[in-house]
Amino acid sequence: MPGKLAAGNWKMNGVSASLAQLETLAANHPDPSVEILICPPATLVSKAADAAGPIRIGGQDCHANTSGAHTGDISADMLKDAGATHVILGHSERRTDHGETDQQVHDKVLAAWASGLVAVICIGETLEEREKGVTNQVLGKQLEGSVPDGALAANTVIAYEPVWAIGTGKIPSLDEITQTHSFIRGFLAAHHETAEAHGMRILYGGSVKPDNASEIFALNNVDGALVGGASLKAADFSAIVNALEASATGV
Repeated sequence: MPGKLAAGNWKMNGVSASLAQLETLAANHPDPSVEILICPPATLVSKAADAAGPIRIGGQDCHANTSGAHTGDISADMLKDAGATHVILGHSERRTDHGETDQQVHDKVLAAWASGLVAVICIGETLEEREKGVTNQVLGKQLEGSVPDGALAANTVIAYEPVWAIGTGKIPSLDEITQTHSFIRGFLAAHHETAEAHGMRILYGGSVKPDNASEIFALNNVDGALVGGASLKAADFSAIVNALEASATGV
């Protein structure tokens, strides 16, 4: 089964000069014991793939169609051709800013798989939903609608990102993260082939930083992180990678 994963989402940040951070990150981790993924903006995917060394490169979105009259969109085949191995799908910023539905995410996942990309499928509740006590219902609906049949440990990663924790500095308690990841694991096992469901990596995302990474990675069913702001600087992200490597080896 795939190992632990430290994934960085650069979002709408980065120009060619920013690849120096990627090169430093690769130099810091020439032979990583965990999988490292950086998802830069689409304009940098090809250059990043050339500079990444042992680090995998992913896209931040793809269209459900392979080609066509979709100005401004990018297909999974295009990402693959540019050197990507993964693609983030269903991020809350896409769901909110672009009105993406679970069905649209589902269709994009199928396109990613068809192109040989690993789909990093994002789910998460708002603060209002958390306070109403409906987190599990919200996540269950997103998982049911966004994750197609045929999901495997090799082609699917689930990223739990509470919407209210992204970029805010706020995070759920460790108990809340544990409970939520346990629910996600159980839901996957109930709806997908059991062995594959238990092998799928579940990442935590939302204000993960070097000073809280170790305690988050020590939790059950946390197989890594999807990191936003802290992935933009090699020093910060290296510290998170180091924490994940330590958790993987029990150090």
